[in-house]
Amino acid sequence: MATLQKIRSKGPLLLVVIGLALIAFIAGDAWKVLQPHQTQDVGEVNGESLSAQEYQQLVEEYSEIIKFTNGLNVLTDEQTNQIKDEVWRNYVNNKLIENEAAKLGLTVSNAELQSIIDQGVHPMLQQTPFRNPQTGAFDKDMLKKFLVDYAKMVKSGTASSYMEYYQSLYRFWSFLEKNLVQSRLAEKYQSLITNAVLTNPIEAQASFDGRANQSNLMLAAIPYSTIADSTVTITKSELEKAYNQKKEQFRQYSEARNIKYIDVQVTASAEDRAAIQKDVDEYAEQLQQPITDYATFVRGSGSETPYVDLFYTTAALPTDVAARLDSVNVGQVCKPYYNASDNTINTFRVLARAQMPDSIEFRQIQVTGETSDRTVALADSIFKAIKGGADFAELAIRYGQTGQPTWISSANYEGAQIDGDNLKYITAITTSAPNELVNLPLLQANVILQVTNRKVVKTKYKVAVVKREVEFSKETYSKAYNDFSQFIAGNPTLEQLTANAEDAGYRVLDRNELSSSEHAIGGIKGTKEALRWAFGAKVGEVSGLYECGENDHLLVVGVSGIIKEGYRPLALVRDQLRMDLLRDKKADKIMADIKTAGASSIEQYKALPGALSDSIRFVSFSAPAFVQSLRSSEPVVSAFASVAQEGKLSTPLKGNAGVLVLQEYATEKSNETYDVSTEETRLNQTHSSEANQFINDLYLKAKVKDTRYLFF
Repeated sequence: MATLQKIRSKGPLLLVVIGLALIAFIAGDAWKVLQPHQTQDVGEVNGESLSAQEYQQLVEEYSEIIKFTNGLNVLTDEQTNQIKDEVWRNYVNNKLIENEAAKLGLTVSNAELQSIIDQGVHPMLQQTPFRNPQTGAFDKDMLKKFLVDYAKMVKSGTASSYMEYYQSLYRFWSFLEKNLVQSRLAEKYQSLITNAVLTNPIEAQASFDGRANQSNLMLAAIPYSTIADSTVTITKSELEKAYNQKKEQFRQYSEARNIKYIDVQVTASAEDRAAIQKDVDEYAEQLQQPITDYATFVRGSGSETPYVDLFYTTAALPTDVAARLDSVNVGQVCKPYYNASDNTINTFRVLARAQMPDSIEFRQIQVTGETSDRTVALADSIFKAIKGGADFAELAIRYGQTGQPTWISSANYEGAQIDGDNLKYITAITTSAPNELVNLPLLQANVILQVTNRKVVKTKYKVAVVKREVEFSKETYSKAYNDFSQFIAGNPTLEQLTANAEDAGYRVLDRNELSSSEHAIGGIKGTKEALRWAFGAKVGEVSGLYECGENDHLLVVGVSGIIKEGYRPLALVRDQLRMDLLRDKKADKIMADIKTAGASSIEQYKALPGALSDSIRFVSFSAPAFVQSLRSSEPVVSAFASVAQEGKLSTPLKGNAGVLVLQEYATEKSNETYDVSTEETRLNQTHSSEANQFINDLYLKAKVKDTRYLFF
């Protein structure tokens, strides 16, 4: 009662508190409603965003096209990742071109698109099903017929598997049509760029001379390796000066991460292996006994190689089984063995061995009636008619089929999943004698079969294989998980993780310059979440434990460095700059020593301490020369050849691998004949190729942002 009275006495105050709480709650929801709609963007080009939903639609569209054109039902993770990257690249490139084309007024009209289709020579059109069967060329009339037929089917509301194919084909054409427009726009813009770069007869003559005029040179070289690195001093100020001079070379156009990670692959323990070995030993004993249904037995054993009651060539059997067939007689069981190549323990029984034709020609008539009884009756009638002398092909034509013979070989069905009617069908073809007539009842129809020819006799087998992978148990995985989890919990910092990993039996791996556009860490499947974490973490942070791979990997990641967008810091390019400075300083010292020695002939240069001698033939300005004695490509040799005079010695020249002195002793000319038109065409092709790099320049100016890793 006292409590109730207290509540009553505080009634007005309580109402105020509850009221304020309700207002806050309602205001909070209202604020969410009033907030602008927040889209989740996966990237940006020239300030234009691409939402996650739009990107997903593009990926799904392209995936369906790939599956349709390749006859696939599903795509692998690798194929899906390739599609994601291809969709992004195409999106970016198209946006870059569209932006520039809009400034110039470049467009692709409907009439222009129709003209491309009418001409039918565009490479994309050659990849369509609308091709003339005789010529293989694109046939616009076939396309028009398809579009008309599809429109009629849509209007009539046709619903069938046939309609599904038409819809897939229509989506394929719509996708191709869109890409034809984008491709044509890119071609027009590219043509505008490349045609702005012209050549002239003077450049053509210089280009020809640089290729046709060839020098034979004698060479003396002192390698930089003759001077120990430890004798060369490079100061901090020299590194900083070199960095500032070459800073543009070190521009970083997207943020990257340096990470350290531990990857634990869970493998079977000795106990796991012993348990699997025991299972296979027991299956080997059971194989010694008569078994009525080998398919069920093999499936029940957990074998990775299913049994199909057909004669197969050795190509269809596991290679380790095929290699042992000659040592196992029919009816015998192979003693269990371990195969390292696929990490399996195996046993098998050879059920039969036979010499059989591998290529079989046959013809058939498929019989279907209104009911199953009508199907059987009709099939019996056709079967008896052919047996009585009726012409097979004529009867086939009467029932809407050609009755023409076709060939089948083991390559057509080996490796495929075969059961039920498929098994009955292939068995009938492969076991029938020549000209034997077979009335084969199947689930939905009867098939009248006749083998007309057989050839290519091969040895074939029926083998029941028990192939068990040596895989880890749940207990083994749990132990690995718990041990690794405890290690991570006991070493929460990157410094501790790195310092204590080896003692705990783990190995720390480094991955520098990890890009957010990558799909995995260390090539391990299922590490997208770990990669996403890495790009949201700070230096020194350590992730939690990730279960990844094929459910057989455990992963922890630590961020050891962040490379920001912009100029790469000196610390990351110090080694590269140091190598350049080492080469320059060694070159200066070698040149100073040469000057002190006072050498004036090629022979005197060859006699200098540490010098190597060599000769190089057919050196032209058009290609860098490779100096065998230095094992290095040396462009400076080609440059000297373009101005060399026979018998005249060069000054000491700084090369990539040493200081060189050259002397021309002969000249030659290639067998080419100068033609200004041909040479200008060659140069225009080269200039066009160089001009085509414009897309890289557009990319850099467009401030492209790729944040797909946040969602995909």
